[in-house]
Amino acid sequence: MVNTIHNNEFLREQLDLLKRRQTDEGVEWQDITDFRSNNLGDSEHRDTIRKGSKLLYEYLDAGWINEPIKDNSSSTIDFGSPSDKISIQKERIKAQTERLETNKWIRELSRDELVTQHIVEAINNITPLEIPEFNGMQISNRVGVLCFGDEHFGAEFELYGLHGEVINSYNPEIFIRRMWDLQHQVINIINKENLDEIRIFSMGDFSDGILRVSQLLKLRYGIVEGTVLYAEFICNWLNELSKYVNIKFQMVKGNHTELRLIGQPKGTFTNENMDLVVRAMIKARLVDNPNFELIENPTGMIYDEIFGFNFLGIHGEVKSMERAIKDFSHTYNTKISYLIAGHLHHSKSETIGVNCEVINVPSVIGVDDYSLSLNKTSNAGATMLIIEEDRGKTIEYSIKLN
Repeated sequence: MVNTIHNNEFLREQLDLLKRRQTDEGVEWQDITDFRSNNLGDSEHRDTIRKGSKLLYEYLDAGWINEPIKDNSSSTIDFGSPSDKISIQKERIKAQTERLETNKWIRELSRDELVTQHIVEAINNITPLEIPEFNGMQISNRVGVLCFGDEHFGAEFELYGLHGEVINSYNPEIFIRRMWDLQHQVINIINKENLDEIRIFSMGDFSDGILRVSQLLKLRYGIVEGTVLYAEFICNWLNELSKYVNIKFQMVKGNHTELRLIGQPKGTFTNENMDLVVRAMIKARLVDNPNFELIENPTGMIYDEIFGFNFLGIHGEVKSMERAIKDFSHTYNTKISYLIAGHLHHSKSETIGVNCEVINVPSVIGVDDYSLSLNKTSNAGATMLIIEEDRGKTIEYSIKLN
């Protein structure tokens, strides 16, 4: 009888959880999975529970499951008067809620510890950087602004044209080759324009991430490993470039690097973004470099003021750049002179007014299967602007990467 009553109580609580799951967003499938595991000792995937509950919900919605659970003697378990039953139900829900919250905290802490552990293990194997000497600073009326992004590091693919020709190839080795080619071209511009200082804007989506299961087929690395490998490369890349020019570096959050945890949709965990790992590694690795400065903005966007002109950098998930520059100016009560974005994987500049412009920068990855499906293609590349005192943007270099 004890086992029967215990089993009835388990079934009753499980049914309560399933009913609450229909109306309470705080109850997740993982909570029901954990409840079953704690009571039955079985290890099940939450998708198994979710799929198995579909038929039960059909009966619940049809009003078929309204009878109280009975024991083996076919006599209904009597919990007393209606008020007693309500009190018991309230206590049961309180206990369930407490267990659900505890399990959520355990899951979150375990996930964070696992990610942290992987990052620490990867960082421990990194060779220290050779920090360059101080370049010195000259007062100048010209500054360069280098904009690049959408590297989608870790992706691997080859795209073919109508005649079997390769339209674009991409993998981590090609990424590295393009980035050193970019640095070579930037150094030539620095020398040509006689620049002492440049601002570097990283426009987001440094990693391909995992927004869809189909992406697993074209990724060489996992999210954590790929992030650490990219961070180590960009630290070396920035350190090397700082031998030629003084750098102020900023980066925005991308949509591909956002962690969509527990199967949640875009925007649920906006602060859970792997760019935090890259930022932390850049800060730690280049802390002693006298020619480098990392600037972090609390909004997660890029903001810079150069010779009185205000620059705002976003990843670019907006419907209209022209509308966005006006909205941002009103929102932050600051006149935005130049709004710069990536995301679209192609370059475009448009004048909105006097010393007011919107600029889309190309991608390091170039055309991929998604942009090809939309018939939108462009060269892999980056953009470098020359900003002059009292004049704003005077030159725009379109840098192509092979």
